[in-house]
Amino acid sequence: MADPEGADALRRKKEELRARMLRVRASIPAPERERRSEGAARLLLALAEAAAPRRILAFLSFGSEVSTAPILAGFRARGTSIAVPVLEDGRMESVDLPQNARLTASSYGAMEPAERAGVAPGDIDLVVAPGLAFDRSGRRLGYGGGYFDAYLRRVRGDCFVTGLCFAEQIVDRVPVGAQDVSVRIVVTDREVIRPANL
Repeated sequence: MADPEGADALRRKKEELRARMLRVRASIPAPERERRSEGAARLLLALAEAAAPRRILAFLSFGSEVSTAPILAGFRARGTSIAVPVLEDGRMESVDLPQNARLTASSYGAMEPAERAGVAPGDIDLVVAPGLAFDRSGRRLGYGGGYFDAYLRRVRGDCFVTGLCFAEQIVDRVPVGAQDVSVRIVVTDREVIRPANL
């Protein structure tokens, strides 16, 4: 049986780090976020693993997140099919994002395709994962729902999972539990981090 005190301590550490990272990210001026998002896109699109995926799963950024618009445009120019996450019946699924998809606001703030054509996790070759914090071992701090971690446990073993964030969101150590899934690489606007342990 899990130690409830340990679980509570982990929850508190995650909540404190989430609050701090939200403040840090929001402190980056919008024009600078836009410029730096272009830099992150260039680094991600230059990865050898990103050269020719048939289909990617990438989040539609909102708020102060790194903008994924230039990443999506870059993959589209290569003929890559794009899927985006949606919440359905309490869990995350992925759906196709056609070129001129009509978008609607989700309950949590992100935009989603109004018409949904499901994409199986096994059909995803590369994932661009959001996060509030990452560390140099590939540990990821999400938004607290556990939806993305649960989805990542369903993709193929050879699916390349990439974390995306601003440089300020790299921390010494992300607190993680048994259900948290690490990424294979982290891309910021300044560098590409390849964890030695993965």
